[in-house]
Amino acid sequence: MFVFTVLSAVIAFGTAYSILYGTYLDTSNPLVSNLPHPLSQSHYFANKSNLLNVYFIKNAWGWTSGLFLFLWATSPSQKRTVRRILKWAVATGVWVLFTMQLIGPSVTDRIIAASGGACMVKLPSGEFNTIPAEACLTGSAVGPMSHPHFFSQISQISSDWSAFPRLHRGHDVSGHIFLLTMSTLFLSDQLRQSQDLPSRNLIHKIAVFANVFLICVWILGSYTTSVYFHAPLEKLTGYCKFF
Repeated sequence: MFVFTVLSAVIAFGTAYSILYGTYLDTSNPLVSNLPHPLSQSHYFANKSNLLNVYFIKNAWGWTSGLFLFLWATSPSQKRTVRRILKWAVATGVWVLFTMQLIGPSVTDRIIAASGGACMVKLPSGEFNTIPAEACLTGSAVGPMSHPHFFSQISQISSDWSAFPRLHRGHDVSGHIFLLTMSTLFLSDQLRQSQDLPSRNLIHKIAVFANVFLICVWILGSYTTSVYFHAPLEKLTGYCKFF
């Protein structure tokens, strides 16, 4: 409950700050989504290349899974239950369902498309060309050779050029807020299994410390995302989507 309260307060404060000071970047706007954040030169965490984003947030579920399995494997035998592994497996399935294109489009892409999102591909000139939404839901590259009917009116691109289209202008639910919320609450729930152990061996103590540290990293990541990225409503739905 403590971790949930802290995380909720951090996201709420960061979102309120982003509204008050106009620090967030509307990632659904195709004209700015691929550009550096306007504050990237003066605010370290507004730069998408910051260490937190590149090495932790972009691999969030990998870190969460690895440290959970470390915690589970070093727990006493009575704590290494199948139920805990099943919780992790279900959470992994939710992550795949919402963020990845495996069996059809991800839930996130479906939400963007259903909320009026447009499928756009960035041309070599820097301009955006709008194409049918189905092209974004397949996860495949498009170009004059594979989809000549999409580019019949455009002459200034080579025949072998291709690019991956992306959905814009719809409701782009914050995947970072969703994943960091799920990771934080999942790890805090698993750490409860270590609270009532009469004695812990050194390696399990290290596992507990590593998981606590990672929770702190995820809370920091939730704050930086709340302050610098996504529209306020997109952050709210990213947070609520977990529940």
